[in-house]
Amino acid sequence: MTTENTRPSVQPHRISVVVPVYQGERTLDALIEEIRPLTTTTTTPGGRPMVVEEVLLVFDHGPDDSAAVIRALAKQHEFIRPIWLSRNFGQHPATLAGMASSGGEWVVTMDEDGQHDPADIGGLLDTALDQQATLVYAQPVNPAPHGALRNAASKSSKWLTTKILSSENSVKYQSFRLVLGEVGRSVAAYAGSEAYLDVALGWIAGEVTTSPVRLRDERGRASGYHLRSLLSHFWRMVLSSGTKGLRMVSLIGFLFAVCGLAIVLYVLVSYLFFDAGAEVRGWASTMIVMLFGFGAVLFSLGVIAEYVGVAVKTAMGKPPYLIVSDPAAGPLGRRDRTPATE
Repeated sequence: MTTENTRPSVQPHRISVVVPVYQGERTLDALIEEIRPLTTTTTTPGGRPMVVEEVLLVFDHGPDDSAAVIRALAKQHEFIRPIWLSRNFGQHPATLAGMASSGGEWVVTMDEDGQHDPADIGGLLDTALDQQATLVYAQPVNPAPHGALRNAASKSSKWLTTKILSSENSVKYQSFRLVLGEVGRSVAAYAGSEAYLDVALGWIAGEVTTSPVRLRDERGRASGYHLRSLLSHFWRMVLSSGTKGLRMVSLIGFLFAVCGLAIVLYVLVSYLFFDAGAEVRGWASTMIVMLFGFGAVLFSLGVIAEYVGVAVKTAMGKPPYLIVSDPAAGPLGRRDRTPATE
């Protein structure tokens, strides 16, 4: 009697792909064709089984005929799930709508324009499992295909929010990301209408890391972002980053008051030791009043702003906590690779 050694197969990681669609008439067909091979069980570069079980195309009322393309794709492929928004809300709300409608263990968000390669999804998943991260951003190894000016502005804005507002993860922000499903759906449930998506993810995500990818050209499609929308995008990120910007107002007021105190000391020294009273009497008193006055006003505004900041956090939906399942019993606990065939 012979016995055959068999090892149980590893359960594949189930992935939902969310694609906000604004100008996808010319690019969606090619993107879905690249995703289609991943809808049957494949392995990541690290040898782990994965499957894309659904692709959620969120129609955000763009200027082209994306709606007709989405309808045609939904008829051709069972894994396509159209999500119809009532009007144009923007990329981040559309992404949140897709997350809220997803059912996978993991949620991958990517752009419609083809610059994100679906083949990199496996690398994002390997990074999440190797580093036990609930949120993984794609880290481009080449410049984004947006032009030098926009790339420089994007990098500068992320540096500014990192250094000034102490938002340490802002340099990692990318629209190509992988997030644990229950975390992504929770953010979609809690985040307010003015919350910046990546800031909201940072509220409740555990370990946040990056995975290297190479960006591709946008297949000849013009960007849907213009100067006004990019500035609005940046300002939303600043406002969502918390009350650190408000505290700067108090700091400026304190510095004004310190300058006023320095001038008081200068005047006293001049009176006592240098007999310069006539020279400093007029302008010194004026500067002292102005600096102390401005300092008191700005410091008071900063204190008031702190109270306003608490209300802003509540309005944006920042939760005080999030209950999740046991990580060891969920997808993060399944780090095994596909058994080798003997």
